[in-house]
Amino acid sequence: MAQIDAFFKLMHEQGASDLHLIAGQQPILRIKGELERVKYKVLDNDGLKAMLYEIAPENKVKTFEETGDVDFAYEIPGLARYRANFFQQKYGVGAVFREIPSKILTCEDLGLPRVIKRLAQLPRGLVLVTGPTGSGKSTTLAAIIHEANHTRKDHILTIEDPIEFVHQSAKAVVNHREVGVHTKSFSAALRGALREDPDIILVGELRDLETISLAIEAASTGHLVFGTLHTTSASKTVDRVIEVFPENQQEQIRNTLADGIRAVIAQTLFKRRDGSGRVAALEIMIATPAVRNLIREGKTFQIPSMLQTGQKYGMQTLDDAIMELLKKKIITAEDAYTKANEKQVFLPYLKNPPADFTEV
Repeated sequence: MAQIDAFFKLMHEQGASDLHLIAGQQPILRIKGELERVKYKVLDNDGLKAMLYEIAPENKVKTFEETGDVDFAYEIPGLARYRANFFQQKYGVGAVFREIPSKILTCEDLGLPRVIKRLAQLPRGLVLVTGPTGSGKSTTLAAIIHEANHTRKDHILTIEDPIEFVHQSAKAVVNHREVGVHTKSFSAALRGALREDPDIILVGELRDLETISLAIEAASTGHLVFGTLHTTSASKTVDRVIEVFPENQQEQIRNTLADGIRAVIAQTLFKRRDGSGRVAALEIMIATPAVRNLIREGKTFQIPSMLQTGQKYGMQTLDDAIMELLKKKIITAEDAYTKANEKQVFLPYLKNPPADFTEV
């Protein structure tokens, strides 16, 4: 048993989502969204480095020594998998571990809107799940892939860095590929994927022009493609995808994206007011003909109003989702106000509303 495994067991027992091990500080757990220090000695650089290197593959240690940061996955059988990131900082090494539950939660377990589950049955197209780091994108995608795995006789191919949720083949055949281990890059894996007879492709992160271009191409040639971006709303997601391309290609990409896009889910996590954990508020855009026209015409600023009028298709704005959680007393008015887009709507629910409701 590796020395660090004791911290992972503590993390699991405490229900923590993340573990921070940083030279010059005590270990830190993120529990229900807040950081809490562990009653343990301050970690020294040499001791922490030895602890971290004990679980890292040799090639990952080499990459870390050369570049100053690296990602990989670590698993304790019977407990959980962990997404690891090592980095260099002012006082030495640091590492953050995210726990990936061995049991994949379903759409029902997560309380996701019914339209999210239906996305697993799409024959083709591009579905983007977006949000800040740590907003639960991977968990939502895992639930959708789980649904497809148990209902479709198809080939599901995941490309991640590192592999997070592991799906055992059910009705579908599932293959997992890890960037840096099984393939050189996201783009290389996507190019290869088109020759591997996939029906559904999950791309862990659309992080560069080539990967985004290949994902759009795959979605346009009869594949169902799921991917993630670090954007905060449906309209900003569409803009982000288009703006990655050179200006002289953007009109063509706007048309191609309008044809291929099926949905955008932008999510934000909130602490439950009863302290029992966290819950996601989702902005949902479904690509109706009207939404596609807005994308083609470069009028993405009108998408929020389209979300408000598209409830019969399962669409909703982030603020509508937040308001629903607030009215059900799942989250506090203060948290709702802090993360809402139109903050003035939530002012009446505050006990002590600020005189100035700007971000400052």
